[in-house]
Amino acid sequence: MEQNGNQNRGTGDRADLVPRFAGQGYTCEQVAERRAWVEAKTGASLELVGSYSIPSEDLRGNVENPVGACQVPLGVAGPLDVAGEHAQGRFYVPLATTEGALVRSYERGMVALTRAGGVTARVSLDRNRICPVFCFPDVASAHAVAAELPERLDVLRAEAAETTRHGRLAGLDCQPVGRDLFVTLSFATGDAHGMNMIAAAADRVCRWIVEHTAAERYLLFSGASSEKRASGSILAGGKGKRVVAGARLPRRTVRAVLQTTPERLVDLWQHTVVGHLQAGTFGYNGHFANGLTALFIACGQDVANVANAAVGITRFEQTEDGDLYASVTLPSLTVATVGGGTGLGTAPECLAMVGCVGSGKALKLAEIAAATLLAGELSMGAAIAEGQFVDAHEQYGRNRPPAVDDPHPAGGEGGG
Repeated sequence: MEQNGNQNRGTGDRADLVPRFAGQGYTCEQVAERRAWVEAKTGASLELVGSYSIPSEDLRGNVENPVGACQVPLGVAGPLDVAGEHAQGRFYVPLATTEGALVRSYERGMVALTRAGGVTARVSLDRNRICPVFCFPDVASAHAVAAELPERLDVLRAEAAETTRHGRLAGLDCQPVGRDLFVTLSFATGDAHGMNMIAAAADRVCRWIVEHTAAERYLLFSGASSEKRASGSILAGGKGKRVVAGARLPRRTVRAVLQTTPERLVDLWQHTVVGHLQAGTFGYNGHFANGLTALFIACGQDVANVANAAVGITRFEQTEDGDLYASVTLPSLTVATVGGGTGLGTAPECLAMVGCVGSGKALKLAEIAAATLLAGELSMGAAIAEGQFVDAHEQYGRNRPPAVDDPHPAGGEGGG
């Protein structure tokens, strides 16, 4: 084995170090040799891990020490009719999951929404943010710079532009805390998630601030941005795309497809809102994380962003004529159609299923995601309201479902 000595120097027994190889080991032969090393070290068989179709050199930049790939079952749910500003038409949504009954549950909600005339979806904000903190000698200097920086936005925007052609500094907000200053830098990132992009741009801005103000030093990440974390600030938006999706479902559709009534769903909503309040939950929803995780894995998204993207609000309301109006609000949905894992392996194929490959498609993907989550909220809500949750999960999840056609999709899923 041709080891990279610089990588291994001073890190312990060389025999226990994961093989790096020259060039970090992305050739087929190097990946296979590393996999064999892991099998010898652990006693595990990695036969299926080694059966992958992604060219090993394509893994560079997405993973280190590659030994193969994991396989997650992929299902498809639909039809889902969406009437958005960016997503218009009928969609079949890829969902990668090992949670039995989840795809069937989302499909039931999609059928109900489509029969009701489809989902209206809108994106009202598209930003990503990073929040450095600056240290000052005293309170007065921190407050003085807080007042000064908004007036220097054009200068800071020019500094940020030196590092990227795709990201743009859209605004900033200053919050002094003692003699520290927390600065929220908001960026437009186009069709990319862009966290690495805006980190480089923000670092350039921070260096300018330290050089031209009384700031003594800075930390690029203060924790205030809620990157891959749930927080109350996520509900205000600004960490991704703010998307709302809603639909009016006639009583007869609720009865026929969801096997419940608008009154029961509104009653469920009212009681479980209280439960969310008692738990101190950020926002209110049944299981946003289920649908987001399955969609993110399928479409090459940064799955850890489910932590912030799943903070949102579901609403069930009864109209004056007895129908149901259901909506979801996702204030900080992080999705992308370029960069990261969106071009790797099967992700482009899954993005192609919903017509969201490449530039100009991120807002479309956001509207489809919101409509998908609305379907999941309706189906799970109906299953709980009618006491069908456990039975559906038993039939489609815990036990192997029988190989028979079922014209009536179940409402259970993998969350609780």
